[in-house]
Amino acid sequence: MELITTNPRTMPPGPFSQAYKHGDIVYVAGQVAYDGATGKPMLGNIKDQTRQTLKNLTAVLRAAGSSLDKVLKLTCILPNFPEDYVGFNEVFEEFFPGPHFPARTSIQAGLLGGFIVEIEAIAVCEGK
Repeated sequence: MELITTNPRTMPPGPFSQAYKHGDIVYVAGQVAYDGATGKPMLGNIKDQTRQTLKNLTAVLRAAGSSLDKVLKLTCILPNFPEDYVGFNEVFEEFFPGPHFPARTSIQAGLLGGFIVEIEAIAVCEGK
């Protein structure tokens, strides 16, 4: 297993890793709208937070030798589901334009720190 990190970090500090790569698969921990350069959350509406969260996910995938087009599965957490679902999907399609999309589970659950979206991913990495 290989620990994957980014600099700056894409998520608040805590007792968890950003991602682990095992073979040609990377497992990315839940990303939120966090600005590692400032060390602060980027709080805003669902579109703003989703956009920053997907930028953070992109950075972690890149650090692992992967990319959004190699994502197999996403788990998306939206505390204000279903109210935020439409805005979330609008931004989601900016990053995943289709016509094929990753497998995805979207659930309603509470998040800390004013975050209103969290996304974790499993993706394939480039060959060594």
